[in-house]
Amino acid sequence: MADVNAYTARRLNEMARSLGILAKSCQDDMGGGRGLTREDALAAMQMSAAMVCEGCSRCNLYRDSEKGDSYYLYYLLRAFEHKGQVDFEDMPRFFLETCRRREDYLTQLNRNLGRATMNLEWKNRFLESRDTVMVQFRELAAILEEFACQMEHAKDITNIKGEAVRRMFRLHHMAVENLLLLEYENLRREAYLTVRTTNGKCVTARDAAELLGRAMGGKGWYAPKDTRSLVTRKAATVRFSEAGSYRMMYGVARKPREGEAVSGDNFTYSENTPGQVIMSLSDGMGSGGQACEESRRVVELTQQLLETGFSARAALKMVNTVFLLTGAEQHPATVDLCCVDLHTGVLEAMKLGAVATFVLGEKGAELLEAHEVPAGVFQTVEPILLSRKLWDGEKIIMVTDGVLDACPGVDKEAGLQEYIEGMGQQSVQEMADDILRFANSHKSGPGDDMTVLAAGIWKR
Repeated sequence: MADVNAYTARRLNEMARSLGILAKSCQDDMGGGRGLTREDALAAMQMSAAMVCEGCSRCNLYRDSEKGDSYYLYYLLRAFEHKGQVDFEDMPRFFLETCRRREDYLTQLNRNLGRATMNLEWKNRFLESRDTVMVQFRELAAILEEFACQMEHAKDITNIKGEAVRRMFRLHHMAVENLLLLEYENLRREAYLTVRTTNGKCVTARDAAELLGRAMGGKGWYAPKDTRSLVTRKAATVRFSEAGSYRMMYGVARKPREGEAVSGDNFTYSENTPGQVIMSLSDGMGSGGQACEESRRVVELTQQLLETGFSARAALKMVNTVFLLTGAEQHPATVDLCCVDLHTGVLEAMKLGAVATFVLGEKGAELLEAHEVPAGVFQTVEPILLSRKLWDGEKIIMVTDGVLDACPGVDKEAGLQEYIEGMGQQSVQEMADDILRFANSHKSGPGDDMTVLAAGIWKR
C-alpha cells in the first residue's frame, strides 16, 4: 500500500507541475493595455488616406501624426473612445481648410476606427478567456498537489483495525471480502469496504456506517451521498468517512418581491464535501424569473466548483469571469459564500457584492462584511476571505439586501444586529422566520426579494 501511495503521489505531483507550466506559459504580454493604441489610430488614418486621398499631400495629416510626440493623435483616440466617433470639430483646422474630400475622409476614418474597436473587443474577450484558463490550471495544480500530499502522508491502518471491522460485520450477517482503512495527516479517517450480506437481506449504508463506527471507536461514521446506499448479497465497494467534531442544521425563510410569482434569490446548503458544509446565497439583479435564473446559475456553479476541490477564492473568481464572458445580456448577481470545516469548526466567508453576514454567539452578534461589486461586473474583482472560529451553539445568519433594506433606521446593519442579539433560544428555522417577519413588519409589502439563511453549529 505504501508503494502504491508513493507512486500515485509522484504521478500526481508530475501532473501538477505540468499544469503549473501550462499556466505560466499563458502569462506572456499580448499587447499590454486593453484600449486602442497609437498604432491602431495610425493604421486607421493610413487606410483612410489610401482610400480617399490618393496622391494628395496638402494637409500631411498622416505624416504629422507619425511623429512620436504627436499630441493630436492621442486627442483623436480619446475623442473617438468618448463619443464613439470623430466629428469635424475634432479635426485640425488646416485639415478642414485644405482637404477637398473631408467628408469622405472622416467617414472612412470612423469606419476604420470602428473596425479597430471591434477587433480590440474580441482580443480582450480572448484575453479574459485565457485568464480563466490560467486560473483553472493553477487551481487544478493546487488540487493535485494537495491530493498528492494526502496520498503520500496517508497511513494505512487496515492491519490495526481491520480484524475488528470484519468481526463486527460478521456478527451482523455481513462478510467483508476486502477493506482499506486510511488515516490522513489531519487525523481524518476514511474506509473502503467490499462487503455483502450473508443472509440474503439488504442493509442500508447508514446502518453499516454505524457498525463501522462501533468497530473503529471514537467519532461517528457516515456514507457520503456519492457512494452506494445499500449493502446487498452481491459484493460491492462502499466508501465511508469519519464524521467531524461538529454537526450543523439550517433553516431558510423566503419571500418574493410584491407582485412577483418567484423570488430572484437562490441559496444552497450542501454537505456533499466530506467534513465540510457549503452555504451560498445569491441575489439576482432585479426580480422575477430572469433574476431567479441568474442567481440559480451562480449558486449551482459555485457549489460544483467547491465540491470538485477548488478553493473558495478561485471558485468565486471563475464564476465572476464566466459571467463576464457570457455577453452583455447577462445581469450581475451577488454571491455570499460560507464554508464551515466540521473537523475544526473554522468558518471561511467570501462575498461578491453581498451584504454582511451575522455570527451570533455568547458575546453578541458579530458582522462579517466585505464591500465588493457583484459577480459579472469587473474582471479584476478579488474576493476577500473572512475567517472565524465557530464555537458550540453559535449561529450563522445570511441575508439578501432586500431583508437589510427593509430594516428600520439609518444604520440597517446595526438595527438588524440589535434585533438578532435580542432573540432568545430557538431553532434555526424559527430564527430565519422571525428575522423575515421582523423585516416585513416595517413595510406594507416587500419592495425586493427577501431571503434569510440561518445555520447553527453544535459539538457532537
